[in-house]
Amino acid sequence: MDNGTELTSLAMLRWAAEHRVRLHHIAPGKPTQNAYIESFNGRFRDECLNGHEFVTLDEARANIEEWRLDYNAHRPHAALGGLTPDEFCANLNPPLSYLAAV
Repeated sequence: MDNGTELTSLAMLRWAAEHRVRLHHIAPGKPTQNAYIESFNGRFRDECLNGHEFVTLDEARANIEEWRLDYNAHRPHAALGGLTPDEFCANLNPPLSYLAAV
């Protein structure tokens, strides 16, 4: 996880504790330790956020949800052998609900 203030704030730490989420921060100044999420964030910005000027929060939420559904359910990913993320997760053994991030 990044070391930005939004991710190290008391509110974030409290949320993580309440939801039994263990946070792991990357070393400061080492974005390559988080390359996959950095790539995803760039794609999300380029494909979803930068091309739209949202007038309302509801409009932003609807557009982001539409993009998320396309990204996960309809778009094949080369890194997943040409499967969509939804297809890939459906084939995991054990199921995703049993896996934990390390």
